[in-house]
Amino acid sequence: MNKISKFAQIYGNVTFGDNVRIDDFCILTGDIRIGNNVHIACFSFLSGGAGIEIDNFVQIAPRCCILTGSDDYSGLSLVGPCIPDEYKPGLVKGQVIIGRHALFGANTVIMPGVTVGEGAVTGAFSFVRDDLEPWTMYRGIPVKAFGARSQEMLKLESSFMRGEV
Repeated sequence: MNKISKFAQIYGNVTFGDNVRIDDFCILTGDIRIGNNVHIACFSFLSGGAGIEIDNFVQIAPRCCILTGSDDYSGLSLVGPCIPDEYKPGLVKGQVIIGRHALFGANTVIMPGVTVGEGAVTGAFSFVRDDLEPWTMYRGIPVKAFGARSQEMLKLESSFMRGEV
């Protein structure tokens, strides 16, 4: 059973798996596919104009932004969602793919075209502009790896999926 807050705003082609929770004041727009057992915490913004794929067991902390487009602020392009793309030659677009068991700390920003490997995590206030390797912990602006993440949770996932206590 999904729990989508009545205060969340969802626009476009957004699909949900099972057991998805989206908290108050989240905005999801564009082409977004959300897997099973996913939580998106309050005040998060997912802009899926170029597509966002979120695999199972992903956890997104409060105030995270996942962006599939980024305007050019140099003055060489017009900017903003009300301007057609042909007037924005500096626009950067790219699908964001988030692997199973990824976890983002509060205020993480994911930029266009990033692939987040299975089990990758970011600390709070992280800025991600390049792909993240599987089962690696990251932090910083921009993010840097600082260690490996345990995969012990995969045993718990197996028990959970079988309905064991």
